[in-house]
Amino acid sequence: MSTAIYSHPDCQRHDMGDWHPESPARLQAIADQLIGSHISDLLDHREAPLVDLADLERNHSKNAIAIVRDNVPAEGDTYPIDGDTSLNAWSWRAAQRAAGAAVAATDAVIDGEIDNAFCSVRPPGHHARPVEPMGFCLFNNVAVAAKHALDVRGLSRVAIVDFDVHHGNGTEEAFRNEPRALMVSFFQHPLYPYCEPQPITGHQVNVPVPAYTKGDVVRRIVTEQWLPALHAFQPEMLFISAGFDAHREDDIGGMGLVEDDYAWITQQIMDVARVYAKGRIVSCLEGGYNLSALGRSVVAHVKALADL
Repeated sequence: MSTAIYSHPDCQRHDMGDWHPESPARLQAIADQLIGSHISDLLDHREAPLVDLADLERNHSKNAIAIVRDNVPAEGDTYPIDGDTSLNAWSWRAAQRAAGAAVAATDAVIDGEIDNAFCSVRPPGHHARPVEPMGFCLFNNVAVAAKHALDVRGLSRVAIVDFDVHHGNGTEEAFRNEPRALMVSFFQHPLYPYCEPQPITGHQVNVPVPAYTKGDVVRRIVTEQWLPALHAFQPEMLFISAGFDAHREDDIGGMGLVEDDYAWITQQIMDVARVYAKGRIVSCLEGGYNLSALGRSVVAHVKALADL
């Protein structure tokens, strides 16, 4: 299989401070582990372009975009958006690259240039609401790409899979009333963003789990709740919000997944994609803050995507 990795140096220039867990070192840790695992040379490395403003506007209000674009500070300064999220001089550019990677990967997969892709980008996206950035996230990369697939590339149905430890509230909000999209996820509850779980519907299968949940429970959720919904929906393309902070070594959450769990989940998603979506998958990095666990988990995820 042909698997592409999309990234750009601009994504490492976005920096919210030495204290912040969502750090530039995350992307370097991923790159190092891909090299150390001897799979980097087997992947198609592609540069993330800048996103078109029209693609951002399909998911985000003009004000949400202006909050980022119009508040970029001078070099060396920061601009706080909320208590967890801030801008530096490179943040607008990095956010454009992160969303641009997701859209470019979507086009390349639909056009048959590659089978699937992993976007090793930051800032992450799944907390970014249509009306505002929040929770380390500036723009919702997966939501922007999924709406591009629907509204520009003409797909009829897409599915979004989110396995971050935190609930993808921005993604849920973006697609809550969109019958062309199915979202499936699990997330630790209660945990940021501290919203009450919504009822499970035919288009939203978001399953809260308690702290200390391990892989056996998550695998049952995938088998008993995600997969029946995905098979019933028959998506023409799948998007993954790939957060790795449910790993047992990641202190930002309290779950107990390991690399084999991420590989297994990825394989289940790929099986669905092969049946209904010509194998088409675009995965975008979300959380994951223990650098060693993050790098190892991404390797497991990408190996599964590339069938290595």
